[in-house]
Amino acid sequence: MPYKFLEDIATADIAFEARGRTLDELFENAFAAVEESMVETSGVKAVVKKTLKLKNATLDGLLFDFLSALVYFKDAESLLFSKVKVKITDSYELEATLYGEKIDPSRHDLRSDVKAVTLHMFEVKQVGKEWYCRVILDI
Repeated sequence: MPYKFLEDIATADIAFEARGRTLDELFENAFAAVEESMVETSGVKAVVKKTLKLKNATLDGLLFDFLSALVYFKDAESLLFSKVKVKITDSYELEATLYGEKIDPSRHDLRSDVKAVTLHMFEVKQVGKEWYCRVILDI
């Protein structure tokens, strides 16, 4: 399973862990968990394309910035996404292509209003040959 929600970690927030065989896959799976927290993504059409470029000195910081950008797009541009393609370089540079559309409450099954990605218990690490992250979203 690419991600799972953790019910016993944060009672007033949303917690999840995601996994991936590569960093690209880990970031894509974390993207899916954040977007599914906000909306039923199967109802979000891929009519808007956004390119996001980020760089950070640390891998943790890069994932935090990436997930925070998803919340920013929801709040500042009323955009939700259903698909993403991520490419990460060894120097912690990210280029992501996001596909989605403007929020339409009459068509979208909206879930939680995520306010922020938190640093509480935030973690990114490699476990064997797999990458893992744990994230708590403030709602």
